[in-house]
Amino acid sequence: MGVPQAMAALRDKAALVRESLQKSQTITESMVSILGSFDHRLSSLETAMRPTQIRTHSIRRAHENIDKTLKAAEAILGRFDLTRKAEAKILRGPHEDLESYLEAIDQLRSNLQYFTTHKCFKSTSGIITHANNLLTKAISKLEDEFRNLLTNYSKVVEPDRLFDGLPDSLRPSATSPGKRNDSKKDSDNQKNSENAVYTPPTLIPPRVLPLLHNLAQQMVQAGHQQQLFRIYRDTRASVLEQSLRKLGVERLSKDDVQKMQWEVLEAKIGNWIHYMRIAVKLLFAGEKKICDQILAGIDSLRDQCYAEITANSVSVLLSFGEAIAKSKRSPEKLFVLLDMYEIMRELQSEIDSLFGAKSCTEMRESAQSLTKRLAQTAQETFGDFEEAVAKDATKTAVLDGTVHPLTSYVINYVKFLFDYKTTLEQLFQEFEESDTEAQLKTLTTRIMEALQTNLDGKSKQYKDPALTQLFLMNNMHYIVRSVRRSEAKDLLGDDWVQIHRRIVQQHANQYKRISWAKVLQCVTIQGAAPTGGGGILGGDSGSGISRAMVKDRFKNFNAQFEDLHMRQCQWNVPDSELREPMAESGKSPCKYIKYKPEDLERMLSEFFEGKE
Repeated sequence: MGVPQAMAALRDKAALVRESLQKSQTITESMVSILGSFDHRLSSLETAMRPTQIRTHSIRRAHENIDKTLKAAEAILGRFDLTRKAEAKILRGPHEDLESYLEAIDQLRSNLQYFTTHKCFKSTSGIITHANNLLTKAISKLEDEFRNLLTNYSKVVEPDRLFDGLPDSLRPSATSPGKRNDSKKDSDNQKNSENAVYTPPTLIPPRVLPLLHNLAQQMVQAGHQQQLFRIYRDTRASVLEQSLRKLGVERLSKDDVQKMQWEVLEAKIGNWIHYMRIAVKLLFAGEKKICDQILAGIDSLRDQCYAEITANSVSVLLSFGEAIAKSKRSPEKLFVLLDMYEIMRELQSEIDSLFGAKSCTEMRESAQSLTKRLAQTAQETFGDFEEAVAKDATKTAVLDGTVHPLTSYVINYVKFLFDYKTTLEQLFQEFEESDTEAQLKTLTTRIMEALQTNLDGKSKQYKDPALTQLFLMNNMHYIVRSVRRSEAKDLLGDDWVQIHRRIVQQHANQYKRISWAKVLQCVTIQGAAPTGGGGILGGDSGSGISRAMVKDRFKNFNAQFEDLHMRQCQWNVPDSELREPMAESGKSPCKYIKYKPEDLERMLSEFFEGKE
């Protein structure tokens, strides 16, 4: 095909395209016109539908509000129903079903909180006022219930029940309280009592304790903490004090103590030691246990309650100890002071534990103060004893020269001291850190020296010097023998014993020399130079002694011996060892004592009989 033809064909095609475009433009314009018509119609429709849409939305919101209102109404009605049920239970009181009553109070509190946070309701203020009034009545009834329960189950503890809680060795059947055992045989039992098992009495039945605890919690939540405090303190303090009074505890002043006879006071001190142990280990321990359970979670109230419940009882017990510690000192009080000091030391750790709270500081410090005061008084009494021994001015002499009462008293006193050796060492440490055994040795030695000095003075009351020596011999022998048989020997030592045995022997020798000097003079030839073997009985003039002189000598011997016998048969040597001839007190007397008195009498009667 040529170019002209191609151009013609191209023009034809362009004409077709132009025609197609014109048609498309026409169609587009028609569509725009149609769409414009639709837009106008839709706008009109939307305008027509808007009121309907608004009504539909309002209806939907109304339904939602109705649902919410119905649900709120249901909740409020439910709260009203719960309040009504709680009110019914509260009005019936807690006696029938305490647990249900406590649940009703919890429900009422919950409802009150609900209405307090929903004050938009018209009747809210009235409901809140009613609920508060009802809650006040409920708590008032709870107070009454708490008081009644606590009172009904708080019973005075009988002494027998308390004794049952003691270890066997400390029960009255085993050791009678108030009566000291002079040999202190029960001291080991008392010292081992720290490891013994004590069983505090059941002061309130365990099943009641949770109820009392719940009641206490409700009262605290209601803001009635002070009412709870007063009810609990007054009830339990009264029962505790009555239990102690029934046991025998009484408040005694220093003047009361001072007026008592020693035997009565000694018995009361023995009882007090028993009471202290029972009070601390049984009653106070039991009281702490129930206080911790009933007032659990209310720490400040619990500690203060316990402090005020026990305060008066502790004061009564400690005041007696203070009265003894402050009363006039006397030697016989030393051992009861040591007994009292022992029990206070034994109980100190438990007292510190039971009264460890800040509110109990005064009682804890009072107990510590009493322990110190008893130690101080005991130490001063110890010093007084040494002085009393040295200055004892008893005028009544023992006429027979036997052991003086002062000697036996002092020796028994020293023996007792060694029963308390551990206690004394603890006591010395209260005031200074030193060698306590050396201190005890020094004090014991000084007491012994004071006794010897006093006995020397008393021996001078005798007109007969022989009786003076016999008296000193008897007393020194008693001292040495007693020391050898006691723990004092380990402290004073063998050297002390040997030195004082020699002193005994010296007094014995002096007694023999003074007693028998005049008698022996009568049967000895002094200044004579015998010749021819005549001797005292011979008639040879060479002997230098005449028959008349011999007779005079025998006459004097008889008179002297009879006088000696008359006087000394009234004297006393209580120890059988000293009654034997002094030679027999040495070693192996059989080596040089061949004849007994009866042997000599028989052999003398055989003289001059011409036997072969």
